[in-house]
Amino acid sequence: MNVNNAELIISAVSSRQYPNVTLPEIAFAGRSNVGKSSLINRLVNRKKLARTSSSPGKTATLNFYKIENALYFVDLPGYGYAKVSWNERQKWADMINEYLAKSAQLKAIFQLVDARHNPTKEDITMFDWIKASGLDYMVIATKTDKLGKTAVAKNKAAICEALDVGEDKVIMFSAETGLGKEDIWDYIDNN
Repeated sequence: MNVNNAELIISAVSSRQYPNVTLPEIAFAGRSNVGKSSLINRLVNRKKLARTSSSPGKTATLNFYKIENALYFVDLPGYGYAKVSWNERQKWADMINEYLAKSAQLKAIFQLVDARHNPTKEDITMFDWIKASGLDYMVIATKTDKLGKTAVAKNKAAICEALDVGEDKVIMFSAETGLGKEDIWDYIDNN
């Protein structure tokens, strides 16, 4: 999809603030600093629509981005970041849980994992929840530009094994090179 119109609509902390529309939503879940905001920016061909940072834990709200007046991308706070207080981590977890449980418009979840490493315990827990939810999903393995060609295939196989999922449910992605961008849009357009 060629995106000409993308904008941040609201940064929400509770269901009372979710946009009151019937457009489908796709949520982006993953550990802090895995590249959720960079993925959104690459998908919409913008550098700064979603705020990025080299420091983990910058996304602390549910950020709703309206794309082409056709759907919303919802950037969720990252999980697994240890340098914020337990209370802050719990607040983020509660926000994510409320959104995943209450959003009537949620149609799919993209779970991002770092392609350079095996999925963490938190990644596996989140993925098990996603599978049990019955929602459509796709695993997106980010930062593939930091791997050699043979490592990309090897690491994809390791991610599939750790999550117990077929290779057709994992897209290798790079915000730097754009690898996987068209595959992600194909998935969005066909679901």
